[in-house]
Amino acid sequence: MTYRLHGYWRSSSTHRVRIGLGLKGLTWEPARVNLLAGEQDRPEHQARSPMRHVPVLEVVESGQVTLRLVQSVAILEWLEERHPAPPLLPGDPDGRARVRALVEHVNSSIQPYQNAAVLKWLKGRTPGLEREWVRHWLSRGLDGLEVAVAEGGGRCCHGDQPTLADCYLVPQLYAARRFEVDLAPYPTLRRVEAALAVLPAFQAAHPDNQPDAPPPGERTP
Repeated sequence: MTYRLHGYWRSSSTHRVRIGLGLKGLTWEPARVNLLAGEQDRPEHQARSPMRHVPVLEVVESGQVTLRLVQSVAILEWLEERHPAPPLLPGDPDGRARVRALVEHVNSSIQPYQNAAVLKWLKGRTPGLEREWVRHWLSRGLDGLEVAVAEGGGRCCHGDQPTLADCYLVPQLYAARRFEVDLAPYPTLRRVEAALAVLPAFQAAHPDNQPDAPPPGERTP
């Protein structure tokens, strides 16, 4: 059995799954979906993902796709159940609830405001508004996330071992820097990020280390 991950180098949602796969020690084959070129709208990708999103994780056995998973939360929860060691959810119900809440703080309350489709729609109607929009909403969301992580966090978002919450934090901070959001007001988030940055799984998953990442001088804002 092997895994094939359809995604985009700079996609926050794909970045999350790359981290999870790495923390689980799993190998996977990358399959590029160029969001800037509109490849997510092609029929072959819509057949994989009805919402035309990335990532899509395919389970391949004997050369055939036997399972196709979409949405980062569902993918990472499936990996946690399919490959329980090392665990990315705490062993106690209270801890699991806290980690899942941190995940949703990012997944539901922050990341959607930077979604490429949303920004494209805004840019097409009021050019220039999209940058102001994303900075406002990302800052507002990170304000809350700083408080939520500080209340019970350790070296990582929850305790001293990486969890699913860390899979969401790191890509979100990468995106915030991309949109030139000031991260100075978030010392807890930056401290956790620095602790995670030395781990191989986070280094390997970094957007700059992906095979479809263009050279720095050729990247769009």
